[in-house]
Amino acid sequence: MSEGSLEAPTRHPLPWQDAEFYDEQKLDEELRRVFDICHGCRRCFNLCDSFPRLFDLIDESESGELDTVDSKDFKPVIDACTLCDMCFLTKCPYVPPHEFNLDFPHLMLRARAIEQKKGKVPFAAREMTKTDRNGKLASAMPGVVNWACNCDNKLTRPIMESVGDIHRDAKLPEFHADTFMERAKTPPAVNTEAPAHGRKAVLYATCFANYNNPNIGSAAQAVLAKNGVETTAVYPRCCGMPQLEQGDIAAVAEAAKEVADELCEWIDKGHEIIALVPSCALMMKFEWPLILPDDENVKKLATHTSDITEYIVSIAKKEGLADGMSPLSGGVTAHIACHARAQNMGQKGAEMLKLVPETDVKVIERCSGHGGSWGVTKEFFDVGIKVGKPVARQAAKNETPYIVSECPLARDHILQGMEKLEADTSGVKQAQHPIELMATAYGLAD
Repeated sequence: MSEGSLEAPTRHPLPWQDAEFYDEQKLDEELRRVFDICHGCRRCFNLCDSFPRLFDLIDESESGELDTVDSKDFKPVIDACTLCDMCFLTKCPYVPPHEFNLDFPHLMLRARAIEQKKGKVPFAAREMTKTDRNGKLASAMPGVVNWACNCDNKLTRPIMESVGDIHRDAKLPEFHADTFMERAKTPPAVNTEAPAHGRKAVLYATCFANYNNPNIGSAAQAVLAKNGVETTAVYPRCCGMPQLEQGDIAAVAEAAKEVADELCEWIDKGHEIIALVPSCALMMKFEWPLILPDDENVKKLATHTSDITEYIVSIAKKEGLADGMSPLSGGVTAHIACHARAQNMGQKGAEMLKLVPETDVKVIERCSGHGGSWGVTKEFFDVGIKVGKPVARQAAKNETPYIVSECPLARDHILQGMEKLEADTSGVKQAQHPIELMATAYGLAD
């Protein structure tokens, strides 16, 4: 038997279209095999709440081993997984090509897929995943929706908690009438004197940048134009990450095919694809090819997609950036989100910000505890705050006016964690994403 962690991890395609994938007895056998390996290793104890739940479950059993744990008690372990992939990529010594062939996140996904197939995903959770429908409706009346979703609203938030299982204290993203796709209809003029002039790229808007923070898209388009890149904003639909969290793999496959078919037309015309949020880049580069391994467009898209920070850094390394950036006074705290880390591309958000002259960039590379829609639920909001407490503590200690993350939801969760620690967040600027700060440095945004 080989030693663990001596080779780069590889991931097998998901056999989600095979009947055996949904066989509950075979799932239980695999859960027990994997959980027993995890119990003997425990290297992942400090990553998320899944592993402490699993180890407590085993330690408190009659024998102190997995053989006296009832399978029905596995569900809290499965539910606590945020599909961040950090155990697979950074901790587990037994991932493929090791003969133990352990992929904890995809095993949790399989368990959720079986629940989804049996109709056990709650109605509210299913409706929350419909980000395009929700975004279109909310953007038509953002004032009302933002009022209802505000944490200070003592009328609506208790109702949302009771009916929708959304914790009353969890900060929810705002909505805007002027979506990024509307703004992008009038793109900024391209700087023909920039070293990178001649590049062409498509900005995949993502549901978050389109509906919730269009400043991310506008900042990206402005910075790229300043650096000579001609951009077009395209948004066929959401990438399907919310559906993946609930185990609806068929819905993700449908989204992958539709988006890949449209974006590959742009690739064929000489454009690279840029995703504005790391969860979407992760789906396009890694998850979709594992769900549809034989789809040629999905494979092509994966090789032509970059995260926005990754793309800016590539310009800096290959052609050089346009002049004109000013320092960001007071420095920046840059959080490296789990789904940025899972892309295995390095600390590109921080690397990009370090290109801003005379700017102190303090990096935090640890889970914020948010976990997508997981972190706003009644069951897991407090758990997420606990998991993210070290990040919030470090961000408070840094005392920088800018706190950003490539994952905007993680950034807001960090601020909530700081408030729980009674840290003063009144001086923290509005920017969520590192690209917004680069736009500020160029004088292209406030």
